[in-house]
Amino acid sequence: MLPKAYDPQATEDRIYKLWEESGAFRADARSAKEAFAVSMPPPNATGQLHLGHAVMLALEDIFVRFARMRGKEALWLPGTDHAAIATESVVIKKIQKEEKVKDPRTHYGREKLVEKIAEFVEKSQGTIRSQIRKMGSSCDWSRERYTLDPALSRCVNEVFVKMYKDGLIYRGNRVVNWDTALQTTISDDEIEYVDREGTLWTFEYLSAKQTGGEPLFVATSRPETKLGDNAIIVHPDDERYQHLVGRHFEVEWPGGVTRHVTVIADHTVDRAFGTGAIGCTPFHSKVDFEIWQRHKEEILSEPLQVIGEDGLMTEHAGDFAGLSIEHCREHFVAGLQAQGRLLPEEKYVQPLSISYRSKQPVEPIPKLQWFIDVNKKVVSWKGKMMSLKEVMQEVVRCGDVRIIPDRFAKTYFQWIDNLQDWCISRQIWWGHRVPVWYRGEGDGERETYVGVAPPAGAGWEQDPDTLDTWFSSGLWTWSTLIDPVLAGDFSLSLEDLLRQSSDFRKFHPTSVMETGYDILFFWVARMILMSTYATGQIPFKTVYLHGLVRTREGKKMSKSDPQTCIDPLEIIAECGADALRMSMIVGQSPGNDFRLYKEKIGGYRNFVNKLWNASRFVLLECEKAEVDPHTITKLPDLKELSLADRAVLHASEVLIEEATQGLEEYRLSEVGERLYSFVWDFFCDWYLELSKGNANHAVLVHVLRRILKLLHPYCPFVTEELWIAFKPVNAELLITEAWPTVKEERKDPDAYSDFSLVIAVISAIRSLRADHGVEPGAKVSAIIHADCVKLLTSQRAHIERIARLSDLTVDAKAKKHAHAASTFLTGGIEVHVPLEGLIDLEKERTKLTKELKDVERFLTSIQAKLTNKKFLENAPEEVVALEKEKLTNAQEKAAKLQARLKTFA
Repeated sequence: MLPKAYDPQATEDRIYKLWEESGAFRADARSAKEAFAVSMPPPNATGQLHLGHAVMLALEDIFVRFARMRGKEALWLPGTDHAAIATESVVIKKIQKEEKVKDPRTHYGREKLVEKIAEFVEKSQGTIRSQIRKMGSSCDWSRERYTLDPALSRCVNEVFVKMYKDGLIYRGNRVVNWDTALQTTISDDEIEYVDREGTLWTFEYLSAKQTGGEPLFVATSRPETKLGDNAIIVHPDDERYQHLVGRHFEVEWPGGVTRHVTVIADHTVDRAFGTGAIGCTPFHSKVDFEIWQRHKEEILSEPLQVIGEDGLMTEHAGDFAGLSIEHCREHFVAGLQAQGRLLPEEKYVQPLSISYRSKQPVEPIPKLQWFIDVNKKVVSWKGKMMSLKEVMQEVVRCGDVRIIPDRFAKTYFQWIDNLQDWCISRQIWWGHRVPVWYRGEGDGERETYVGVAPPAGAGWEQDPDTLDTWFSSGLWTWSTLIDPVLAGDFSLSLEDLLRQSSDFRKFHPTSVMETGYDILFFWVARMILMSTYATGQIPFKTVYLHGLVRTREGKKMSKSDPQTCIDPLEIIAECGADALRMSMIVGQSPGNDFRLYKEKIGGYRNFVNKLWNASRFVLLECEKAEVDPHTITKLPDLKELSLADRAVLHASEVLIEEATQGLEEYRLSEVGERLYSFVWDFFCDWYLELSKGNANHAVLVHVLRRILKLLHPYCPFVTEELWIAFKPVNAELLITEAWPTVKEERKDPDAYSDFSLVIAVISAIRSLRADHGVEPGAKVSAIIHADCVKLLTSQRAHIERIARLSDLTVDAKAKKHAHAASTFLTGGIEVHVPLEGLIDLEKERTKLTKELKDVERFLTSIQAKLTNKKFLENAPEEVVALEKEKLTNAQEKAAKLQARLKTFA
């Protein structure tokens, strides 16, 4: 017999061990089955499981378990990411705190510090692995990969060399995102934009004497960068400045700095911002750098770098050299004021670029870096030569890669349209080192070697930079499928590795990539870029994007505000993994943020307990009849079954049909809601209740088994535990069972319709009792006027027992009883419950009248608020929505009270 209560803490680890030991997670590359593959987005090797991971794991596990039960050869490949900047930063801070070392890089040197980071990662990796297991993730641990594994590192070097030889990778001076605290370039996705109140300074850039007319004013939020200007940019259609375009001027700045600037026209200028004229600082703005690139021939002077990598002003800043940016700004503005060139300043909110890692402002500065050219047409795709950018667009446009939800395809194209060359080098030590070696002195005279392995001979020195983490993770779907043994043979080419690796041949392209919509561009797009280029294949057929997890109030969960955060591991310990999984799936549609809170999770813990208690009931019924559920293999003839039995069999077949189609179409939330409703409402509350004392054990067990199979992808632990109690003789674990298929011969829509009518009648009687304050234990009589007298009469015993009736009259010509509560159902059915003698009619009338007046007063106040223009304009959206919800609820309550009062008229 099952324990009285389900205990997830005593169950989940034991069940997971059963799965692992059974080999159920392992995929077979030699199988003739249709392949289904998912590459798990690799969490940081040193990270902790958070809700974003938990959502991803729950969704992907549903995909994989469903595919496995559908008879596919399912591979879910797990792994971790070395997370270059994040990991190095964590270890450096750890050393600084524990060892009191101010600068670990200088103290240990490159080789020793990398060793210490590797040791830290090795110790930490076990944590994230065990946390992934806690979620019930059925991934193939025998194929676990790490982005710094030798095989993956080999793939990284192979792709770099191939791209270099094809002219796609080049080294050049361009403006990059520079983190002055971490002393490295960072990618766009490692930048947070924080709205802060700033100052807009407007000052005279060119005097009236210089222009020969009106002085030219420029507005900027960063006046210190004007020391590096070499042009003034205006819009070509701006009549105010057309006479100045093409002219050259000498501008004297505070600090003893003189610059030669050219007035140029470019369509990127916003004429409505400031004065419509802006200074061009090519080495401290990516936008300005691009403008300078377009107008090089017109501009006489070269750009100058006035802010250094250390965040201090350079020698080109004149008297301000060596000052911090903030101090330079103060002195520069004071100098303009002293020269009488400054107009009154304005305050305005501006987005400030902050490094996600260091929390320091990001400085755009020029630096010699490695880049990938996304516009060069050297990629052969479907018989055409295209650029990387064009291939990225083509695979989505033609439907090779489908994005769910579809609306994100538009956003994807907008991002790709504006894609610029990708800076792939980083000035840190942890990660894949750039596979380039130099020999000799001076940049111009040095010998350069680019290769998969180090060059032979003495005097070679490897490039000190490492590759952007997204470079290696961009190869994730296919580099993880390369045979590690083959990867150790350097006589094999990249094409050889792909051709000879059985996992790659079987499982690539992968079936679906599931991840958060916030990294669609930074990771998903780069996987498309890298896979199509390196393998000639798309990385995946479908991209499924989940939304961000928010609080009950719709706020973003943030580590800086612990009260908003939910720790998934704490929830698993308290409610179990199945409850957490269901709460994150049901109510979540692809690409939309969703709300999660402990009460919602508790509701799904109740659902798991409901399933458990229903299963205990079925076992008890079998025990009473001395029936072993394991021996039940066949159903009786349908003609021998009760109405409830035939109805539940029909409903379960329809459920299988809907769940199968829904999961195939990735409508996970919809299917989860349908399963929840069927189990809680139809199966437990109605079928089991109506089956008491008249249960058909074969039907009970048969339907419960099918429920367990359908629910298994969502709630794997509790369903596996229950399956052990109900599985047929010789059956294996539920995880390896076949997905149920629809049996058309078991459908009986007439039985289901009749059963639904009985449910509707009982529900109507219950509602009338509750609405009119009849004591729950009191027995009442009921009168039903309907044409289906025979059906309702045959179900009289069930209706009387469940609705707590002393007497039931079913008559095609029944008349309404005086002082009876009444309701009308579809199909012309009338339900009447006489109330005389059950309640004090006058007292009830007085009470209802008072309640109605209170509700009407409340309605008046809510309506006044919602017609108040100021309230609607100033109140937050969520507050207005809450007031509208209150209005709807009050209107519904008023209507019910009015209907009840009519009963006592």
